[in-house]
Amino acid sequence: MPRKQRVWSPEHYDHVVIRGNNRQNIFGRAEDVFHWFQILDDVYREHSFTIAAYCIMTNHVHLLIRSPEEPLSKVMMKVNKRYSNYFKRKYGYSGHLYEKRYFAKMAKGTRALLDISAYIHRNPIRTNPPIVSTMEEYPYSSYHLIKEGIKPAFEFIDYKPLIEAVLGQASDEYCSYCEKGFDRMGGI
Repeated sequence: MPRKQRVWSPEHYDHVVIRGNNRQNIFGRAEDVFHWFQILDDVYREHSFTIAAYCIMTNHVHLLIRSPEEPLSKVMMKVNKRYSNYFKRKYGYSGHLYEKRYFAKMAKGTRALLDISAYIHRNPIRTNPPIVSTMEEYPYSSYHLIKEGIKPAFEFIDYKPLIEAVLGQASDEYCSYCEKGFDRMGGI
């Protein structure tokens, strides 16, 4: 049976999840995360995209990504292939690195953008047991950038659409939504 064609909308963000095969780790060290970002940067130079939120866990990745010029599938194919090649070379790994094709769900509307980004940012505190006690403690998420007002190191990271989606257009209001409002609203 052929795979279902992915829907691409250049105006919308997509919630993308990439998971390790059998839920195995795909990031073992900080240098793996650094290399992941280097690959994203290289692909960004070829095909423009924007990441509004991200969270890199040991065995999976969450992205809130928008690809306005190229189909998202083309961008993700390059990112996943390059990281898989890196991982296999570095760790002498053979076989499938990823569980299956990446998951992608379009964020339609402001509320979806806020809910998905909050879900992404809450990942490290929703594990059992929690990895960290507060979202800003987790170094491999865009949340601490927003909370501390840090300019992202890479051009493709732009969290302004999340802040602008909150009525007050302030990063502290977005953070409050992630910390409190998201749970009251029931999440995604």
